[in-house]
Amino acid sequence: MAAVRGGFQRSKRLKLQVFRTVVLLAAGLFFLVPIAAMFEFSTRGVGDKPRTLEAWQLIGTYPDLVAAITASLELAAITTIVMLVLLAPTMVWVRLKMPRLSPIMEFICLLPLTIPAIVLVVGLAPIYNWMGNNFSDSILTLSFAYVVLVLPYAYRSLEAGLAAIDVKTLTEAARSFGAGWLTVMWRIIVPNIRSAILNSAFLSVALVLGEYTIANNLLYNNLQVEIAFLGRANAGVSIAVAVASLVFAFVILVVLSFFNRGRGRLQLADLQQVMRTERG
Repeated sequence: MAAVRGGFQRSKRLKLQVFRTVVLLAAGLFFLVPIAAMFEFSTRGVGDKPRTLEAWQLIGTYPDLVAAITASLELAAITTIVMLVLLAPTMVWVRLKMPRLSPIMEFICLLPLTIPAIVLVVGLAPIYNWMGNNFSDSILTLSFAYVVLVLPYAYRSLEAGLAAIDVKTLTEAARSFGAGWLTVMWRIIVPNIRSAILNSAFLSVALVLGEYTIANNLLYNNLQVEIAFLGRANAGVSIAVAVASLVFAFVILVVLSFFNRGRGRLQLADLQQVMRTERG
């Protein structure tokens, strides 16, 4: 009987492993085949000419493209930092002090998902016209709009991280050791939701680097807008930049996964040591 049960369990694990392998291979092909086709197109020679990396070598020769890449990276960094600084402490505070407001906060944060980007532009256009005349017309002001766009994705990621820990118990324990609110947030909460923070940061970076509608309609040249313009003049370089941006996003994901391999969640037994280190 035990042998039959063991054989059944091994067969079940084998089927599950085969299923996972098939799904991973299918997903890999789904993402890699289009990227490989794009790379093949960007290296394709004209006429009977052999393959060349000329399109890739020309990327740095377009000043507007380089400026758009720099601006998009700056926007990604600013948007991610502002989003985390505003959203993470607010979610912790609502969870601790005003739990009845959680549904309202969730509704507000998820609302941008229900509003198309083109509709957001209609409401943002007068604001950006005023900002351009009275404050600044820099492309970096798009970070205000992008913070709104990334709210739903960042909220879901941070909410999952906070739901996985006992925020109230950890906070009360840290406060009983004499920790201030800043110490509680930075030394207690953040280490426990590091994975959620990294996931929300990656989602924010990916969304900003891939955003087109708002920037185009507000007449700002970010990476995607410049790729669209460049595609009319040199399709090979445009596709090369698109492939490079996808590879860059993949590299960011890999780097964030390495940052997420550190110490696990902070337990109550570790709080006293943390506070000793803080006081020392």
